[in-house]
Amino acid sequence: MITIYHNPRCAKSREVLNTLEKMNKPYQLRLYLTEPFTKNELTDVMHKLDILPIELIRTKESIWIENFKKKQLSDLELMDILLNYPKLIERPIVVNGEKAIIARPVTKLNHLNL
Repeated sequence: MITIYHNPRCAKSREVLNTLEKMNKPYQLRLYLTEPFTKNELTDVMHKLDILPIELIRTKESIWIENFKKKQLSDLELMDILLNYPKLIERPIVVNGEKAIIARPVTKLNHLNL
């Protein structure tokens, strides 16, 4: 089952939904801002993405710039920031089995062999 970690206010996230619907692909929607990641879930998704925590952070967000940008932070500290400030999580994240991508641009869905 395909899972989309989705923010309905994000145009790219909506674009991914529309693309999957046009492909007639069933998916599960996760509104991660209202149903936040657990630490285990975020760890699992990061493993599937094969990226470091800093690569999942939206570094242009004011929360990041004002509070964290100039600090030296460990991966564990970055994970805690992502858990406490889910708005900082890059989106949309699409998971299919053991693979995941940040679907920006939407053509990256091709990497999941849907």
